[in-house]
Amino acid sequence: MKDELFKEKLTKQFEFDKSVASVFDDMINRSVPFYKENLELCANLIKKLTKEGAKVCDLGCSSANFLIFLASLRKDLKLFGVDNAPSMLEIAKSKAQAYGLNIEFFEANLCDFVFFQSDVFVANYTLQFIRPPKRQELVNEIYKNLNKGGIFIMSEKILYEDAFLSKNMIELYADYKERQGYSKIEIAAKREALENVLIPYSEKENLDMLKNAGFKKIESVFKWVNFETFIAFK
Repeated sequence: MKDELFKEKLTKQFEFDKSVASVFDDMINRSVPFYKENLELCANLIKKLTKEGAKVCDLGCSSANFLIFLASLRKDLKLFGVDNAPSMLEIAKSKAQAYGLNIEFFEANLCDFVFFQSDVFVANYTLQFIRPPKRQELVNEIYKNLNKGGIFIMSEKILYEDAFLSKNMIELYADYKERQGYSKIEIAAKREALENVLIPYSEKENLDMLKNAGFKKIESVFKWVNFETFIAFK
């Protein structure tokens, strides 16, 4: 279904409710530059870097696009998805069932989730929705529950520290969304709905957060304007 949620001004903050879930796949493909390519990059990295039977847990799995693609690359992986939105998980479970995949899903707020040991944790465009006072604590928990040699992949919308550059990057992103068919009114309405809901960090803040959790080996593997993907090893 096509994302037309913001053609009319909404009176509430953005949330991953039933209306968002119904258009999510279209929304994310049109709103996140190179979403499909980045998803495939992350999955292929996991394919190459993990042992047979590795546990992979997607934190904020939404409609399970990432897990389903990863399953197509490696049948041996044990896959888990966590999300706090019942409507999203309903779609995720339905899609996994349609593909005949054995993915275990958990409905939970990540800040309250009881973590288990995994070889890989993935958080693609997830931590930006976690309140800043809780974010470091969550990444600490991710590090603690990674097996030795484990991998954490994190994709985020980012801020630029230079105000002039930041302004121009935001404008470039708005131009991108217009090219995807969103009107200026829709772009402004969604930006307003996301205010104080999606809170991005700068590249430095994200790197510091990973280092403070205990990660020593961290690399940026993808970047486009104000979106970036990091990989960190335990």
